[in-house]
Amino acid sequence: MTERPRLLGVPTDPITFTALLERVETWINQGERLHQICTVNPEFLVIAQRDPTFLRVLQGADLCVLDGWGAVWALRWRGVRVPERVTGSDGVPLLLERAAARGWRVFLLGAAPAVAEQAAAAMQNRLPGLKIVGTYSGSPAPAEAEGILARVNAAAPDLLLVAYGAPQQDLWINTHRAALHARVAMGIGGTLDFWPGWCRVRRAGCAVAGWNGSIGCGCSPRAGGGCCACLFLWH
Repeated sequence: MTERPRLLGVPTDPITFTALLERVETWINQGERLHQICTVNPEFLVIAQRDPTFLRVLQGADLCVLDGWGAVWALRWRGVRVPERVTGSDGVPLLLERAAARGWRVFLLGAAPAVAEQAAAAMQNRLPGLKIVGTYSGSPAPAEAEGILARVNAAAPDLLLVAYGAPQQDLWINTHRAALHARVAMGIGGTLDFWPGWCRVRRAGCAVAGWNGSIGCGCSPRAGGGCCACLFLWH
């Protein structure tokens, strides 16, 4: 196996969207265990330097795609070939299209109350064959874990999308990966907030400019003021 290039101790997988879809499809077809996908951006790298637990989660993830431009440029500067930037926000629609085509079962976990339900309705309107087998807001609080695991496992999803924001979503998946009856789990941050459409225009404009960090600063209610400048410059 080719050694994965690392950024500040975090392993990365410089792949394409096509390769991401193929990897997920293989894991779902195998059905052996839960596989975790993390979307690495400069915010992840900064958090991992001060949180050893989060660093270990990233090191143990099955796939760490390059979500932020800063991470892409850092590897390219070192001579590593990075075919494209693979963001979670762009990857999720592609995964859902593949899920609709293959009949995969999808569970949406997290986001603010009613957001996941609205996103699910928008997704199924666009992809009529999409099987969304459950939505639930909840929280990553330990006290809620038993109830959430019961909901998710009863739905038996192939693909679990968790919108608790980083690093909570990734830590939650890792903590419960042995107990989760899902094939693939991925933290998706504020992606569900974009689906109803209220933020889509601003996101598109930022993405064209290569300034994905402005999404977190301007649109995400979870974005903290202390990391806005860092995210804007690094992304």
